[in-house]
Amino acid sequence: MTPTPSSYEESRPDARGPSASPCDGAAEWSTYVSPLAARNASPEMQAIWSPQRKHSTWRRLWLALAEAEQELGLPITDEQLDELRAHLDDIDFAAAARYESRLRHDVMAHIHALGDVAPKARPIIHLGATSQFVNCNTELILLRDSMRLIAAKIARVIDALGAFAHTHRALATLGFTHYQPAQPTTVGKRASLWAYDLALALDEIEVRLDRLRLRGARGATGTQASFLALFDGDARKVAQLDRRVIEKMGFDPEQGYEVTGQTYPRLVDAQVLNALAVAAAALHKIATDLRLLANRKEVEEPFGSEQVGSSAMPYKRNPMRCERICALARFVMSLPANALQTAAVQWMERTLDDSANRRLTLPESFLALDGALDLMHNVASGLVVHEKVIRANLMAELPFMATENLLMEAVRAGADRQSAHEVIRQHSQAAGERVKAEGQPNDLLDRLRCEPMFASLDFEALLDPARYVGLAPEQTERFVERVVEPIRRRYSAELAAATEPRV
Repeated sequence: MTPTPSSYEESRPDARGPSASPCDGAAEWSTYVSPLAARNASPEMQAIWSPQRKHSTWRRLWLALAEAEQELGLPITDEQLDELRAHLDDIDFAAAARYESRLRHDVMAHIHALGDVAPKARPIIHLGATSQFVNCNTELILLRDSMRLIAAKIARVIDALGAFAHTHRALATLGFTHYQPAQPTTVGKRASLWAYDLALALDEIEVRLDRLRLRGARGATGTQASFLALFDGDARKVAQLDRRVIEKMGFDPEQGYEVTGQTYPRLVDAQVLNALAVAAAALHKIATDLRLLANRKEVEEPFGSEQVGSSAMPYKRNPMRCERICALARFVMSLPANALQTAAVQWMERTLDDSANRRLTLPESFLALDGALDLMHNVASGLVVHEKVIRANLMAELPFMATENLLMEAVRAGADRQSAHEVIRQHSQAAGERVKAEGQPNDLLDRLRCEPMFASLDFEALLDPARYVGLAPEQTERFVERVVEPIRRRYSAELAAATEPRV
């Protein structure tokens, strides 16, 4: 709904027009502007949810309805259709706002605004339809277009993480469980875990896209009674009208929703927002891992040459991109519950308390996730890897992890297994205490080298990190081949386009 300006707002010389950017020099700074638009979401996603896209889609739906009604025999002239076609995009938002201030009904306001510029078509605009003919069908089209953009952006992040994983597939690093040192893995294998989470999220988006339908022409309570009256009780023509409208709007005419009330099932919104939340959860996990790794000085997000990390501490390199990703992701993850509550309280065939809520939750879910994905693509494309720090951190823990291999090699060289175990146990405890109580380096290997039963062992070979990463490099290569490459092929046209993060 286009806001109705007060007389004061209309008279102000600096009043913002409908196309004013919140970031341009003429912006009005005394009015709240959503940070999703000003700081996060891409121009492409904002365009999908703009008043222009919404209301031009309404007009295309009115045209599709009128065309189908004419094709099925209603007295609608070519001249009337030509008038509608001539005014699909030249929307007078000020005129619509004036009408809405009187009528208190946004759909009727836009019907009148269109009728003013298409006077011959005025009698047949919205013929037989209810407001949800334009509202629901438009929202489903916007959901489709938004999910397509989100899917493409998830694919871009997977592509970037896949390249990063392949490059670092064999770079050994300390693994963690419970955020405690565990068996080594590789930097590339860890990145494959991140990319696989996003691949699973992409699957969810693609499923929702595949199952999305158009509401079509169903009437005030979904019974199609108004259209049945228009066609003098001919149910066959009513069914054809529904299919033709759906097809004209770019959907499969054989796959409309089987039954509806006044609206399409509001559980569809919950399904879509849940799919977005899955993607947001994947982004949150990746960004959190990177924040932890930045603290260990192992892997960092890109940092600009003039970027300021802290207003008080000039030396800081705060992971601000990943922090923003987490912030936006949490917002997206919170919204499916809202959609479920809305679906749960749709009394009988429909109640209107969904409208104001959905005007927030539907676009803002997409705008926030869109911004988070642009940030993550920027991060994934420019990750900084500090290999020497990674190795130093790994080698500080590897002696403990290598003790089992040392034990087996000592036995192979003739040592008694139980005796060797006890020697390793005693030295491990002493070395661990030295590290924790005194803050000294781990000297376990130096201690063991002095033991006669280990004198013949090649410690350098036994402490090669590559011996401890299992199949991590091979798993990473297989993941890129079997998961990343098919996604690259499916989204090859979209991978070239990348959006620079806002602010």
